[in-house]
Formats: sequence, structure tokens, C-alpha cells
Amino acid sequence: MTDYKLAYLGDGIAMVDGHNIRTGKSGYQSDVLSHAARLFREKGFEKTSLKEIAEACNMLPGSLYYRYSTKEALLVELMRRGVGLVTAEVGSAYASSDDPVERLRLCINAHLRALLVDSDAVYVLLFEWRALGPESREEIIELRDQYETLWSEILETMIEQGVIPKGVNSRLLRLIGLGALNWVATWFDPSGTHSLDAIGDLIWQIAIDGVISKSVQR
Repeated sequence: MTDYKLAYLGDGIAMVDGHNIRTGKSGYQSDVLSHAARLFREKGFEKTSLKEIAEACNMLPGSLYYRYSTKEALLVELMRRGVGLVTAEVGSAYASSDDPVERLRLCINAHLRALLVDSDAVYVLLFEWRALGPESREEIIELRDQYETLWSEILETMIEQGVIPKGVNSRLLRLIGLGALNWVATWFDPSGTHSLDAIGDLIWQIAIDGVISKSVQR
């Protein structure tokens, strides 16, 4: 696999466009971002106020305003954290196996886990970016595109290895695949019939049946 702008460095750190983003908890800031992500996911960015976030964190509004002068500044920091988290999850999954077909399964489940289990930040990243102003939106779209580049490289490597037939368009496969994975967030019920792993494995099975070369299928 060739170098890409997003890389998992281990120990809860992801490199995004040359900058290290810590994806694990870091006390005060992590607490604020976690509460903000939950509220943004439950109520939406527009309907959530900084005052509500401060109350959820058990802190005075002035203390929150000192760190984040606007709600958008908090959203941008949260989205950076979301990119770092999902990059670390998928990068770690990719590095955990040498089998290209199994790697795909692990990466699919890692993306779903980051989106629906590990953090509300990834959900907010995917569904609230339109709330950003032009300058902030440009930055976050660039980070999002760099994460998608990771998937492009995963798929292109599989094509180079002959795991996916050379006639398959990797860009369309990436767009359709990530679209399907991200849409799971709109209907998944943690108490429902199907577990997240079962959903991920079904998507993986569809990929095997549809695009994986017959010679390498299990």
C-alpha cells in the first residue's frame, strides 16, 4: 500500500495531513467534545447552544466561551477529532491482517464501529459539515477527502494484487461502499435484531460476491 496523507501511528494517535491528532481522551477537552458531540447528534448543531454544552459539562458558560469563542469553533475541533478517530480505527484494522479479503472485512467493521459505537464525533463529522462557514467547511472537506483517500488506496491495492478485477472502477466502488456504510447510521438500532458486526459482515459478503475475484474468494 502506498503512502497517504492519513496514517495510524498507534497509541491512539492518527496523522492527518502531517499533523498528529490524538484520538483518545485527554481530560477537560475530551469531556467538552464528548458532550458536544452527543448533543449535536441528538438535537442537531443548529438547535444546540454553547450554554447547553456548558451545563452538560457541569461548567460555567464563561469557561467554555474562553476555550471556544463560537459554536462553530467547537464543531471544527470536534470534526478534527472525528477524522482522527475513524482514521486510527481503520488504519489499525488494516495493519492487523495480511490477508487482503480479511483486511476489507476488518476495515468495514472498523468504520462502522467508529461511526456508531466509539464516538458521536464521527457521526457529527458526516452529517453536520454543512453547518460550517465557507473557510471551516473547506478545511473539514479536505480532511474528509483525505480519509476517503485511505479507502481509495486500500481498494487500489486490492486491484493491483488481483483481489478485485482490474475492470472495476475503484472510485465508484469507494463512493458506493462508503455511502452504504455511512447510511447505516440513519437506521441502526443497538437493541434491534441485527448486531453491528453482523451488518458489517453482510456488507463484506456482498462485496465478496460482487467484486472480489473468484480465484481468491473463500
